[in-house]
Amino acid sequence: MTLKPLIFAIGDKKPKIHATAFIAPGAVICGDVEIGENASIWYGCVLRGDSNRIIIGAGANIQDGTVIHADEPELGGVPTIVGVHALVGHKCMLHGATVEDEGFVGMCSTMLDGSAVKTGGMLAAGAFLAPKKIVPAGEMWAGTPAKKFRDLRPGEDKWALGGAMHYIEEARAHAAALLRT
Repeated sequence: MTLKPLIFAIGDKKPKIHATAFIAPGAVICGDVEIGENASIWYGCVLRGDSNRIIIGAGANIQDGTVIHADEPELGGVPTIVGVHALVGHKCMLHGATVEDEGFVGMCSTMLDGSAVKTGGMLAAGAFLAPKKIVPAGEMWAGTPAKKFRDLRPGEDKWALGGAMHYIEEARAHAAALLRT
């Protein structure tokens, strides 16, 4: 028997998942969650859209063990949005945060309410981005709490796009392998 992802509605909040998206076995997706074309949600991820909306853009990848949630709007919560071709590394925590198109979030990072990584920005592995802090385009932020570490070198602002393309292919390979089990 093959392990499957757990996908379910919470009341009238039902996940909307594009037919080409890859949802790995062991992932949990519930409530108001929208996952775009060729996006990938990897093993052990939890996307819990019970309190607020979660949007994962086309070609984005949410890597193994990541948890995504947001507070209710009545409590000041804002949706968690991951843009087109954005990369969210292994074991991240996103809570009411935004990763813009082609934004990069390194593994084991945390982003809290109202924080954002702009297009072409990079949050380094293990960083803690406090509420309402913004990583601008062309900068790498690192540390706990995260602050500007350095300007990106030429081409580093495209790492998320390259990673996203890689993960689209990886997702296809994993989907094919799972079909054979």
